[in-house]
Amino acid sequence: MEFKFTEEHNALRAEVRAFLADALPAERGAGPVRPTSQENWPEQMDFMKKLAKKGWVAPAWPKEYGGLAWSHIKQMVFSEEISYAGAPDGGRVFNVGMIGPTLIVHGSPEQKAEHLPRITDADVTWCQGYSEPGAGSDLAALQTRAVRDGDDYVVNGQKIWTTGAHHADWCFLLVRSDPDAPKHKGISFLLVDMKSPGIQVRPIVNMAGYHEFNEVFFEDVRIPVRNRVGEENNGWYVAMTLLDFERSNVASIAANQRQLEMLISDMKARGPGGAYRDILRHRLAELWLSNETGRLLSYRTAWMQEAGRIANYEASVIKVFATELGAKITNFGVNQLGPAGYLEPESKNAVFDGNMEKGHLVNVSPQIYSGSSEIQRNIIATRGLGLPRD
Repeated sequence: MEFKFTEEHNALRAEVRAFLADALPAERGAGPVRPTSQENWPEQMDFMKKLAKKGWVAPAWPKEYGGLAWSHIKQMVFSEEISYAGAPDGGRVFNVGMIGPTLIVHGSPEQKAEHLPRITDADVTWCQGYSEPGAGSDLAALQTRAVRDGDDYVVNGQKIWTTGAHHADWCFLLVRSDPDAPKHKGISFLLVDMKSPGIQVRPIVNMAGYHEFNEVFFEDVRIPVRNRVGEENNGWYVAMTLLDFERSNVASIAANQRQLEMLISDMKARGPGGAYRDILRHRLAELWLSNETGRLLSYRTAWMQEAGRIANYEASVIKVFATELGAKITNFGVNQLGPAGYLEPESKNAVFDGNMEKGHLVNVSPQIYSGSSEIQRNIIATRGLGLPRD
């Protein structure tokens, strides 16, 4: 196992850096732009259009679907640079990482023709209709109901924590189409136009003050049967199947590095003395060492995929490691910066444009979404360590 980048990889890294220097606003601040926040949506869409011109919206996708068929290592290099620069997400998580791969594997020719080009051209935004008030980690407990009525499904129910629903054009939706079947069996996967009558979106403002999440209510919403992906009652299988795209989570590691570099620059500028000097130095060194360990774990995961091996529990290891480390870094950061570390970005005395304070609040959710740390540890225990489930 050799983590040595080729000339091609290094050339791509240089090209991405040059692109980002030109594509991102020079005045975007000391720290990363809020990658998943919905507050700066026009900026995000502008960036997505620039990516589309380069053909970089979905570079991992097969060429026949508008991608570049990049290897896992090239995907990782791209993700690392994009995240370190604090580039906006622009819905890529759902558009490129979720619904696109799902349609490539399970979509009908008509569905692929309608939706995939609009994603690679950055002309559409998707949201995910999975979680419900009573179905989060136990997603198969979902109750949103779809009843067949001729050529349509009539959908009633509620989704929650729906990121970006207030901006989304379409939603990929899990519904219960057979209430009498075992809970994993009676689920169907539908595509719904968010302009459909009967859809109501209500905001959920997170503790950082950002409107990122939403509740979405469906009242007698009619969805054409042609918008079902896969067979009826086979939606669980569809939802759990994705193409083998890069899963190194290097984006979190790169964001962590940017935060650490900010704290190092602050310490150099202020030069704290006394007993706290060594405490702060040693704690920063410890966090830096941890992030370098995370980088190697990320590289190993990408290397495994490049070699045709399945990164199963290894992807869970880096997900837990990187997201929990991000929270530790920003928690330490607000304490290192003192009272100024808790100031909002709008304050004239805020340090690093309030980046550390917002990161401290925002970094809770990555430990929950895409499988909470507890779920990831169960995967590591059973699949990695071979421990029994019960």
